[in-house]
Amino acid sequence: MSEHLSTNVILAIATPISLLLCLFLLYLYHYNHPFCKRLTRHVRKRCTDIASSLETGMIYGTETEGLITFSGGENLTVTNILEAPGEVVGKSGHSTLYRASVPVGPTGTNAVSVLLRFVRPGCAGKAEEIVPIVRMLGTIRHPNLVPLRALYVGPRGEKLFVHPFYAAGTLARFLREGVDETQKWDITCKISIGIARGLDHLHNGLPKLVIHGNLKANNILLDSNFQPRLADFGLHLLLNQTASQEMLESAASNGYKPPELMKMKDVCPKSDIFSFGVVLLEMLSPKEDSVRDGSVLASEELHVPTNFKDLVLERKISDAFGTEILTKNNSGANEERMQMLFRLATACCSPSPVLRPDIKGVLRQLEEICR
Repeated sequence: MSEHLSTNVILAIATPISLLLCLFLLYLYHYNHPFCKRLTRHVRKRCTDIASSLETGMIYGTETEGLITFSGGENLTVTNILEAPGEVVGKSGHSTLYRASVPVGPTGTNAVSVLLRFVRPGCAGKAEEIVPIVRMLGTIRHPNLVPLRALYVGPRGEKLFVHPFYAAGTLARFLREGVDETQKWDITCKISIGIARGLDHLHNGLPKLVIHGNLKANNILLDSNFQPRLADFGLHLLLNQTASQEMLESAASNGYKPPELMKMKDVCPKSDIFSFGVVLLEMLSPKEDSVRDGSVLASEELHVPTNFKDLVLERKISDAFGTEILTKNNSGANEERMQMLFRLATACCSPSPVLRPDIKGVLRQLEEICR
């Protein structure tokens, strides 16, 4: 009873005060008082900002449901993304990957396969922090990069990134399944040069440098012609500190982390070069001696099977790579190319970042080796 009485008393006092304040502001506005003009401009600007934010589905300072689309994703809607049937194709500590079939067209009768990356609410940065970065990443287009088509932000802060799906799968799967040895050299060259061109665009072809930050065989997608496309570039910029550090620890456990890198915030172009060197070694290593089989060097400078390294260093190229890969053209010429490619890969994996070549130098050497 006393609580209701207190409330009534407060209301009885506050209501006339509020009314008097409104009358006072009206009086000032009527006589063009400068204070009231400033207040009106501020309120008007805030309303404009909110209206603009609602159009994009984002309100800075809060997390609200919405969709941002980029080139190739103009016809996507929240409904057809969230209701698309899909299957899990990959998981990590911070996100889950789905292959989904999204309806397109005016009637929705046609469907296209997309790759959806669901980043858990506890792993991504806040909307006001990541949206400017997403808008920058969403404009990046290159034949060797996986484009971002859209970003959906859910009501609890979950983030859903929409990318095209490539049916040939990842480079990691391709390496596990193997390829006809007579084609391996040509395909290795095509994939290596494509990866280098994608990295070169990120490092040198944009108004602002973008570090991939998580280059590995599982993040390189292949199309039907073995043309590689780098996925997840810049993803570390969208994660919170804990999730990005877990990404780095995962890279370390799989051999992709350069020895000098202790925190993800310190990634640089030479970090990407080290990871690329490891990918090159994976492509050179015979399938049965993959760097994932546990028989890696105790030294951290080269993540490659010891027996494979010894064969190459002893110039027993046919034993290291197999005779079939050397017989397409002149065997001696191919052996020399193999040695050159191996030396380039090990240079990229140098424990000292200053000794690693930059991506333009890597690309130039790859084009010379593979011509």
